[in-house]
Amino acid sequence: MLVILTRDNILAAQQVCSGCLLSNRQGLPRWYQGHLGCGHSLNQLDRQQAHLYECEMGFQVAEIQDEAN
Repeated sequence: MLVILTRDNILAAQQVCSGCLLSNRQGLPRWYQGHLGCGHSLNQLDRQQAHLYECEMGFQVAEIQDEAN
C-alpha cells in the first residue's frame, strides 16, 4: 500500500493523488511492478524501513505492508 508522508501526517495516497495530473484513472500513483512510475526512489537506510519515493510533485511516498492481509 502506498501512503503520502507529510511532516505531521500519514495520508492515503488517493487523498493527495486524486488531483494530480500524473495519477492513474483511479486517482492513485502510477505503480508498476514495484516501482513508482511518477517519481523516483530515495535511498533506503535500513531494510526494516519502508521504501521511500519522491513523486514528481515533491511529496514523499512510502510503500508500507498492510498487516491485515
